[in-house]
Amino acid sequence: MILVTGATGNVGSALLQELQACGAGPLRGLTRNSARAAFPEGVEAVAGDFAETASLKPALEGVRSLFLVSRMGPDAEIIDAARWAGVEHVVMVSSITAQTHPHLGPAVENLTVEQLLKDSGMTWTILRPTQFASNALWWAGTIREHDTVRVPYADIGLPTIHPADIASVARVALTEAGHHERTYALTGPERITPREQVGTIAAVLGREVPFTEISREEAHLGMAVLLGDEAADAVLDLTGGDVNEELLTVRDTASRISGAPARTFRQWAAEHAAAFR
Repeated sequence: MILVTGATGNVGSALLQELQACGAGPLRGLTRNSARAAFPEGVEAVAGDFAETASLKPALEGVRSLFLVSRMGPDAEIIDAARWAGVEHVVMVSSITAQTHPHLGPAVENLTVEQLLKDSGMTWTILRPTQFASNALWWAGTIREHDTVRVPYADIGLPTIHPADIASVARVALTEAGHHERTYALTGPERITPREQVGTIAAVLGREVPFTEISREEAHLGMAVLLGDEAADAVLDLTGGDVNEELLTVRDTASRISGAPARTFRQWAAEHAAAFR
């Protein structure tokens, strides 16, 4: 039995589809509301809440392989619950910042969780993706309202990754040999700047999307309301204020492991055009 947590999220939903398509069952998807889950045919929907570790016990029963998104709850308790339930292998999504910016608070947290998993006695595979293409959904409301997208560091490009490519690597790690005790840094096939991302969305929509670059200080004011000062500073460092070659490097890891070309940002934008209309 494979349990996919975050099963309605950008990565988890794509992973369930891939696992079902390759006949990897039996499959189980964890969601807060199992009655409303729209999973592929044959996937068992189970209710559970990361914030309430005890609620995960029924979902973990009989599970041997687990897909885990870190930092969604008390990770030490979640990992311990998986170990006691008899889980043998965990594929966990961490972040590339664990190696590019280990001094930042969120990266420290990711490294801590990675070590918890390594010390658990279960076998593990750690995925460290870069910026998600789906982060562009932050602009969806602004674009739908025909307002101006305001972004700092407009011309600094990161190798943004399509969440489905993370799912493809996770599917291989969960179902094929040779991926235990491996850590994979995952990126998209090319660097793309915020200006280019918005331009791509505009091309997909077939209309102009107003765009302007703003200062770090102005961006921080808006982001801190939602994220807090420390997290806002970390995001701004990672999107342009403190980039380094390790963060900017385009890697072929996802395509090499999945056996398929890495998906482009344009492909992601075309698939999600409705969110911006």
